[in-house]
Amino acid sequence: MSAQAPSAVILVRAERYTPNPATAADNAFQSDAPAGQSDDATSTKALAEMDALADALRAAGVRVHVFVDEDHTRPDSVFPNNWLSTHAGGTVAVYPMYASNRRHERRTDVLEMLKSCYRVQTIVDYSGLEPDGIFLEGTGAMVLDHVSRVAYTARSHRADTHVLERFCTDFGYEPMAFDAVDADGVPVYHTNVIACIGTEVALVALEMIPDEDRRAQVRERLTVNGRSLIELTETQVREFAGNAVELCGRTPRGGRRYVMAMSGRARRSLLPDQVALIEESCEIVAVDIPTIELAGGSVRCMIAGIHLDRRPAAEPELTEAVEAINEEHPETLDGRDVVLADA
Repeated sequence: MSAQAPSAVILVRAERYTPNPATAADNAFQSDAPAGQSDDATSTKALAEMDALADALRAAGVRVHVFVDEDHTRPDSVFPNNWLSTHAGGTVAVYPMYASNRRHERRTDVLEMLKSCYRVQTIVDYSGLEPDGIFLEGTGAMVLDHVSRVAYTARSHRADTHVLERFCTDFGYEPMAFDAVDADGVPVYHTNVIACIGTEVALVALEMIPDEDRRAQVRERLTVNGRSLIELTETQVREFAGNAVELCGRTPRGGRRYVMAMSGRARRSLLPDQVALIEESCEIVAVDIPTIELAGGSVRCMIAGIHLDRRPAAEPELTEAVEAINEEHPETLDGRDVVLADA
């Protein structure tokens, strides 16, 4: 299978969820909860959406590690891909975050789970750059082509090109930085809302890259190895069509298949020929998450992919038992339980 599509993911089940006021200034995709809706009601709806995504991924054969977050001061913790990425060969990166109230989303229990269940050799921590006002918000700021080793990055407050260069040197990627703006000239806050790269297909809003030469370079680099390209419109981007992610699932008979995970809203925005092109290589798994999307991110933002080799299970019988308990009672999970459970 391709290095592009991880077969395991990390999700965070945030028990208190509301759109984050600290990120609204530069996130044009963010909106407020419906007028008159209490924070408790918003959180309840969001929790149901988080569970629905986890269930859908498990049903597609993706291994899902869920970590409960009971801290009510972390409104965006449902988006772990901004502080964490993992890489083949056993390397993990931890990133500097733009909003100060997001910086304590970084969790040692997540890192300990990775070290316990997967082969981790090195953790590279860039979070010490935050006091200098230098930020790179993980695979929100970068959309990584793990096959061709390219880091596509839209410049923004959340994607500093100096730390991008440092990341690319450390991890062996080619930096591909560009400006991306909407029709009003507002910079795109995260690259992963305008681009999704799969093994055989990519979805990218090239029209939002104003520099024609750079736009052509991005197109050429994405397709040089035969990958099909779906050009999204800004309208589709507003529906989160770009905020999708390719994963590797398992068929009922134990085979492998590519899964393109996205929101129901994103799926409905795609044209029939675009859907057909995706389905040439991927099964589309679409889940409605309208409450989560109030924060300006969608399914891709909720998923931290695990591109690490798995350690052999030490106690398979216990794993099976805990897996059954977790599937029946997902609300009781904590990070340590999920270490033993893979759907």
